[in-house]
Amino acid sequence: MNAAYPPQSVVAAAVGPAAGFRPTHVVPGDGMPTWVAPDGLVASEPLDALLPVRLLERRGDWGQVLCLNGWSAWVDARLLLPVPQGPPSTGQQLARTADARALLARVEETVGRYHRAVEDLAAGRMDGETFRDTTQGLRIGAVVDGEAMWVYDAEQDRWCYCDGTAMATFAVPEPASEGSGEPGAGAGEADGPGAAPTTVLGDR
Repeated sequence: MNAAYPPQSVVAAAVGPAAGFRPTHVVPGDGMPTWVAPDGLVASEPLDALLPVRLLERRGDWGQVLCLNGWSAWVDARLLLPVPQGPPSTGQQLARTADARALLARVEETVGRYHRAVEDLAAGRMDGETFRDTTQGLRIGAVVDGEAMWVYDAEQDRWCYCDGTAMATFAVPEPASEGSGEPGAGAGEADGPGAAPTTVLGDR
């Protein structure tokens, strides 16, 4: 089972609780593996889908990420989904006809379904297998900072920026390129994670 916040006992860089933690990226929708060092030799605990992380260091295709609890490890940085540190560029107008409320309602519904499943599990009305079956396929992601919000649209597989009721597509996955493998892998080496990188619109 994937670990949203890997245990401190795992052999990896533990830098202590992240005071004032501000994520720069989130884990892709399929989750992602981690490694103790940027060499792909010793695997560590995998990260859950859409987990917020902070990219601390980049070495080629490798990136060291920090979790909210202070745990860090190395990942394929090409697969991380960037969390914007500001609204879309001034040249990119928000689509005022795109109302964020429908997407927010879906996010609220998904959180509610997960919450109900957790309550049933805690109360003994549901066993672990039923909990996994009930929550399988649930996928949300949201970062709120004052009036600005970045929310994941699972139906369209995209990140959206919301400013009040207005919403604009901010980031979408790129088509996976052939032969993409582990960070720094050359031709003929074993393939690594297959998830596609994400393009932030306006950065093209």
